[in-house]
Amino acid sequence: MTREQFIKHVEGTQKALRRFLVALCCGDSSLADDIAQEAYIKAYLSCDKFNSPEKFNAWIFKISYNVFLNHKRSEKLFSDYEEARNIVSSDSTDSQFKYQELYSALNRLPGKERTSVLLFYMEGYSIKEIAEIEETSSDAVKQHLSRGRIHLRKIMSNS
Repeated sequence: MTREQFIKHVEGTQKALRRFLVALCCGDSSLADDIAQEAYIKAYLSCDKFNSPEKFNAWIFKISYNVFLNHKRSEKLFSDYEEARNIVSSDSTDSQFKYQELYSALNRLPGKERTSVLLFYMEGYSIKEIAEIEETSSDAVKQHLSRGRIHLRKIMSNS
């Protein structure tokens, strides 16, 4: 893939990827931007090995998801839910989001469920494509979607 082709693909995926990452990061747009930037850098550094331009979207989403997972593994774990909840509701978060309640509910979902729900409902990926991004089976994705819907329904009804 040439530099020009890469730039064209980046321009075509930028908005969708940012939307996905902002939701994955539960409204933290700064973190989403950092993850997107790191993902695009990683993709650029390995684009000479990439030879399926028609699958660029799934490829960049997979890289971004892995960067997100690496970030989550490295960040400090909270001692309890209340401490994390206070951070989510503090002024340090992006208070401009209209959907903070939804982001908070998504934040309470297990990672695979949240990712599957976001990719399927927000980005329109098929179950097969999500399975490739998450490196899992289609049946596992179906299970994540089912459980994610159930968990979201419970969380949102309790709010």
